[in-house]
Amino acid sequence: MIQVQNLIKDFSLNKKQRRELGEEYKNAKTLRAVDEISFECMPGKIFGLLGPNGAGKTTTLRMIATMLKPTKGTVTVSNYDSVVEGQKVREKIGFMTGQTALYDRLTPTEMVKYIGDLHGMSKEDFQSRKNHLFDILDMHEFADRRISRLSTGMKQKTSIARTIIHDPPIMIFDEPTSGLDVMTSRSIMDLIRSCREEGKTVIFSTHRMGEVNQVCDDIAIIYKGRFFYNDTLDQFKEEMTQPTFEDEFIYRVGEA
Repeated sequence: MIQVQNLIKDFSLNKKQRRELGEEYKNAKTLRAVDEISFECMPGKIFGLLGPNGAGKTTTLRMIATMLKPTKGTVTVSNYDSVVEGQKVREKIGFMTGQTALYDRLTPTEMVKYIGDLHGMSKEDFQSRKNHLFDILDMHEFADRRISRLSTGMKQKTSIARTIIHDPPIMIFDEPTSGLDVMTSRSIMDLIRSCREEGKTVIFSTHRMGEVNQVCDDIAIIYKGRFFYNDTLDQFKEEMTQPTFEDEFIYRVGEA
């Protein structure tokens, strides 16, 4: 379970950054990337965090994963405070981003095994978990190739397997299908569904409303660091005034 209360993140601005941001920030000392948001993510459900690029999605997720420290507010993960008990939080989380950052000279099997060893997995547990993930992600065909020789989609699958090999109870997916082909995206969406079926707490960040409709139970729309919607997907559907999910998303962001 994840509980976020009144979360704020301010970034300091230098002169060059103020110039790049334009007249609005000419005399500003800070930029507020996340502006007092609150929400909960429950086990066995997928929470969709939606917003255009630069809306504050990744900043929010990095604070949950202890990669950034909040300016104000609190994040509690499995009853652990993200600031006070950061190591405990990191043990509970698998954080998947669009940036793979893999070791090119290793194979997918070696890469995933390295992470499994870091988490102290036994040989039996590792083999069982690896086979399960490689089945879902269809990785067996390239499991023993050098990562440097893999396609973008293959690298993304390897990165996902590495992220969740230790079977964490909480999963964070930050736009995991960005730039991927249809088949690879489908494999990743299947994996996200399987996380829900296993009773995990899942946050899924995206700007693709079609993916939201496929997997999410609850959704929040963030724009300029603030929430402009936070409820169930079913409630969102009931309140729609536009003909498609994409049109409704664009309309709500425009209204914001």
